[in-house]
Amino acid sequence: MTANTNATRISRSGAKCLKVLFALSGHSLTGLSNTELSKALGESPATINRCLNTLVAEGAVIKLVTGRYAPGIRILQIAVRHHREFSNMRDRMDEIDQRVLAGANL
Repeated sequence: MTANTNATRISRSGAKCLKVLFALSGHSLTGLSNTELSKALGESPATINRCLNTLVAEGAVIKLVTGRYAPGIRILQIAVRHHREFSNMRDRMDEIDQRVLAGANL
């Protein structure tokens, strides 16, 4: 939390769920267990379980057949859309650069 954030205007439970989601980053294939998340985040297993249940219900997290948890399709779709947006912008900037350089040779 930043120094100028008003702590009374945030959802503590929401923040905990986001921390769980962020901790799952980079674990799309192998996932993490409730215990691993609890230890990594310094939260009780019960708190982690409530967050995981919420995130699963919203499609942000999936429970793997191994019983571990990983980012869900909705989160991966956000990442893909972000990548496509930047790729499209990069293509557009390259096109403008080419036009500028072509005009500079005249």
